[in-house]
Amino acid sequence: LSNGTDGSYLLRNSNAGLGCFALSVRAKDSVKHFHVTRKDNANYVFGFNEFATLQDFVNHFANQPLLGSDAGTLIILKSPYPWRVEEPSIYESVRVHTAVQTGRTENDLVPTAPSLATKEGYLVKQGAIMKNWKQRWFTLYRYELKYFKDKMFEKPIRTLDLRACSAVQFDYSHDRINCFCLVFPERIFYLCAKSGMEADEWIKILRWKMSQITKGR
Repeated sequence: LSNGTDGSYLLRNSNAGLGCFALSVRAKDSVKHFHVTRKDNANYVFGFNEFATLQDFVNHFANQPLLGSDAGTLIILKSPYPWRVEEPSIYESVRVHTAVQTGRTENDLVPTAPSLATKEGYLVKQGAIMKNWKQRWFTLYRYELKYFKDKMFEKPIRTLDLRACSAVQFDYSHDRINCFCLVFPERIFYLCAKSGMEADEWIKILRWKMSQITKGR
């Protein structure tokens, strides 16, 4: 969905098990993922609604439902993401073909791809000099954490490269709740979320990103 448009969505199988689904939705600067649970009576539950069949659930999308999360992001489901994406039939001709290594097999191949887990939302950030707290719009894409003056601004105030971050942890040193910090060589960034759950989600995804960096992906 990274190349989808705002409001495009994809209903897919979930890692939770057989019969479980996840709804992935393209937001302005990220992709949101929502659980679709199945009750004992086989009904599908999503948000505040319950659907007797999977087809009823899919038909619900045609009404362009509005979704909101703890991050304060509102998303309208506008169009399904196509299973097949059209691409131009333009192919390059092979002019050079050799091998850098010899004697290797398929077992030596290690799949690699940049981490695409994304997140966005409002956080309250402490200033570097005045130490005052201001609300900023944050986006996380690949290994870059950007913050903006507000959601509508296109140019970020700053971009933090997580490859230089040494730790992400809860912070209890300030007279605020739901705080966490990112430790960089030149500075520690203190951030506060709207809820403990939201702070925990930020910490989990940031730590996951850092684990991918450690693995060299």
